Amino acid sequence: MEVIIQPLLLQRFPGLRVLLRRINGLQVERENSQLQRFRDNVVEEIKRKYQLATVKDEPIFRAYRDFFWRAGIDPTKTRPAAEALIRRILSGKPLPTINTLVDAYNLASIQTGVALGAFDARKLKGDLTLRLAKSGEKFLGIGMSEPILLKGVELVVSDEEKPIAIYPYRDAEDTKVTMETTDLCLLVCGAPGIGAEHLEWAAGVAVDYITRFCGGREVG
Repeated sequence: MEVIIQPLLLQRFPGLRVLLRRINGLQVERENSQLQRFRDNVVEEIKRKYQLATVKDEPIFRAYRDFFWRAGIDPTKTRPAAEALIRRILSGKPLPTINTLVDAYNLASIQTGVALGAFDARKLKGDLTLRLAKSGEKFLGIGMSEPILLKGVELVVSDEEKPIAIYPYRDAEDTKVTMETTDLCLLVCGAPGIGAEHLEWAAGVAVDYITRFCGGREVG
């Protein structure tokens, strides 16, 4: 499995990169005391590192915000994922607790600033493509009560059958990871201005955190 970026998007967004990592043999729990302690340490580190008034000006979040504007997304209403989580911490709100898999990759996103998408690999069909949506395509995102009709201007990630994410901020309900997920497809979502080395580092951090708290192993 690989991620293919539509040539039109590479022309429109020079420097756009997306990485894919596969992890099999996961054991997902509702909670884990070691992960909770680790999360507390990350929260304290983030409080020391960032200020709420200036976090949006960090270079990586500025790169995502600029990309959002160019992709037709208002980043003042839909913030880049890592920035949104960091803002929760700086505002004194608790991080969401979903399960050990989601919580682990959320911490990796917070630590690296990079947006991550996670999909149950057993629910995917064929290779993934980052492309423009087709007008009228249906998309049911996590937390949505009804599917929406895409306008044809959104950037989506699709497998061979359907969109599985609106890039780079909302994954689909049908392919989301759950307590039953054993095989993971992890998308490391880049944007112009975010270098390949940083994305590779973020991918390594995410794989480390996930396998540390959910077991499994990375596969080629």
